[in-house]
Amino acid sequence: MEGKIDMTDHHVILRVISKMLIPVIVLYGFYVHFHGDYSPGGGFQAGVILSVSIILYALVFGIADTLNRVPAIFSRSIASLGVLIYAGVGVWSMINGGDYLDYDYLVDEPPGGHWGQHLGIILIEVGVLFAVAGSMVSIFYAFAGRVAEIRDEDW
Repeated sequence: MEGKIDMTDHHVILRVISKMLIPVIVLYGFYVHFHGDYSPGGGFQAGVILSVSIILYALVFGIADTLNRVPAIFSRSIASLGVLIYAGVGVWSMINGGDYLDYDYLVDEPPGGHWGQHLGIILIEVGVLFAVAGSMVSIFYAFAGRVAEIRDEDW
């Protein structure tokens, strides 16, 4: 049949380009995270960037396929684990005799040592990364899985 367009494969360019972009986005997210150990805020930005890779996948390949690959329980668990890591670092500091999030009390070392500072920053950034990425994906799933109250024809 001439003139008839096959709609089953009308997003092929978008799918190919996104398959090439998603690994680059993930790699950049890890770069931002590991670079964030030397500058403030790496965990938050990296968490948003990593969640964008999952959201892009969902927008291109569909929410059902994305939920099969990254289940909602996984994103909620990662968010909870991030909060647990963040809070755990503070509680561990208090157990060792310091204030909440006082990194000097994380490791038993001689005065003037900075291993506690390094460990504390790395753990906090990992906690923030997990909490932000898991929360962003969970929020997206909540909105994307919602049934529309107004039909498309009524707009």
